[in-house]
Amino acid sequence: MAAVAALLLVASSGQAQTGNPFTKMGGSWSGGGSVTLSGGARERIRCRAGYVAADLFNLMTLRLELRCASDSYHFELQSDLNYNGGEISGVWSELTRGISGRIAGTVAGNRIQAIIESQTFQAILEFTTQGDRQSVRIQAPGSEMSEVSIALARVPQ
Repeated sequence: MAAVAALLLVASSGQAQTGNPFTKMGGSWSGGGSVTLSGGARERIRCRAGYVAADLFNLMTLRLELRCASDSYHFELQSDLNYNGGEISGVWSELTRGISGRIAGTVAGNRIQAIIESQTFQAILEFTTQGDRQSVRIQAPGSEMSEVSIALARVPQ
């Protein structure tokens, strides 16, 4: 847990952004990557993501939906995030396993880093968005899915 806190502290040392940093993520995305399972097996994975950014009464929000599947593994992550002064907070749920919890992290430039936690699960999330490309990395050592690495491209509207 100390390493996770240190990671977030380093990430938050960047300058806070002005405006809604979630806006650049809005829309539909698709792509692929790999998932590494707890036993060490690595599988190709295909993913779809959707993001809805909004400014509601001076509250900057993001609704995130990420669905991924390989031959033997799949997950569906949903999250509602709020942004304030370089920090994010909110809730998340993983629909296929019925778990949910809190999310907290930072925004620095084009990168979002966050920790998701429940009573039984903890992971580090990192989203990096550059134009119509996005990379997503999830690290959850000790869980069924120890690491996910995804490259997404924006789906033209």
